Amino acid sequence: MSVFTKSDSEKHLDFLRILMPAGHDRWITGCVLALVLYGVIMVGSASMGIYIGKTTQLLITVIKQILYAVIGYYAMNRFARYFSLKFLKSDAFPSLVFFTFIILMVCLLFPNNTGSRAWIYLPIGITEVSVQPSEFAKIVVLLIVAAYCGDLKARFKTNFDVIKKPVFFCGLIVFIVLILQHDLGSAVVIFLLTCISFLIPSHPQMRHFQFWLKLLFWLTVILVIMLLSPAGEKFIDSLKFLEPYQKARIISAIDPFSDRYGEGYQLVNGLVSFATGGWFGLGYGHSVRKYMNFPAANTDYILAVLVEELGFVGFMVLMVLYGIVIFRLLTYAKEIQSEKARIILIGTAMYLLIHMFFNIGGVTGLIPLTGVPLLMISAGGSSTMSFMAAIGICQAVIIRYQNGEIR
Repeated sequence: MSVFTKSDSEKHLDFLRILMPAGHDRWITGCVLALVLYGVIMVGSASMGIYIGKTTQLLITVIKQILYAVIGYYAMNRFARYFSLKFLKSDAFPSLVFFTFIILMVCLLFPNNTGSRAWIYLPIGITEVSVQPSEFAKIVVLLIVAAYCGDLKARFKTNFDVIKKPVFFCGLIVFIVLILQHDLGSAVVIFLLTCISFLIPSHPQMRHFQFWLKLLFWLTVILVIMLLSPAGEKFIDSLKFLEPYQKARIISAIDPFSDRYGEGYQLVNGLVSFATGGWFGLGYGHSVRKYMNFPAANTDYILAVLVEELGFVGFMVLMVLYGIVIFRLLTYAKEIQSEKARIILIGTAMYLLIHMFFNIGGVTGLIPLTGVPLLMISAGGSSTMSFMAAIGICQAVIIRYQNGEIR
């Protein structure tokens, strides 16, 4: 045997280096890879109930999820290697913002899907791939606020001059997604990410704006609590700007059993799945509810299938993986002085946390279902690829911080 032949242990080390390149925070990368694997496994199981007797379609769904994960992993590594905060000051950055507007508007040329025009459909071979640009817009709003509000030293003529560009750009993205695309869930997430990002910079002329953002947040919380109380049902029914299905979702969150065979059907079945799962679940692939006309089993309600099959233990594994990613991002944000970097790190952590809140809250009936996916677990490529790209940008910030390029 040649002396240059690698041992099995060396081959394993080479494989680990490919999965977790040098300089990356390996806790974050490891948890993201574990979540992606968890997602592929659960999408395969949850899709069984949707594609009964359609083995080819089931296989295509799983293969697509694997491809999305591979593309997302490639994007994560590319961003980690090449992204720099200097890009936010370059002439190329406004072009990225303009391209985001254009691609969001392109969605309006495609057919309406479940009440919104938020997808671009691309026929590939025997299947169709859909891309949701609003998922990638969530990263763009973080970069916009970081570019125009982070690490500011100069004094502006008025307080409004500090925020006018980012408010206009982010506001236009929210307008397109909410009003033109009719995608309430994505618009709310983008709006919340924008507001949180605006609270991070410490420039004195932003304090007035930040005060009003905090006030708006608490007023919104109070309003939501009032609307979700039994007394809010009549008021919700009277709101003309809400679509009938949106009103039904809100009312179902107040009382899931008010329309248990209509809009509340999935929510009731989701709650039964949680109750059935117990500590250790019924076993992987043994969910009963996914076969009972559960149309969103592998997307909005995949958590219900997960808990039914893997129990509270499976749910806690998911929460631990999410928690480690959020904790590590916030730990670096606390250490780093650069406001641009902190906006990206905190914004990405909140990106994950907000998705967790809306999906878990919607499935358990705490809040109305918004169609916000459970990141890296729900079927779908746009959310998986977008969040992995965001993690790649965060890894680039972490690497440059560890190399002393940023403080």
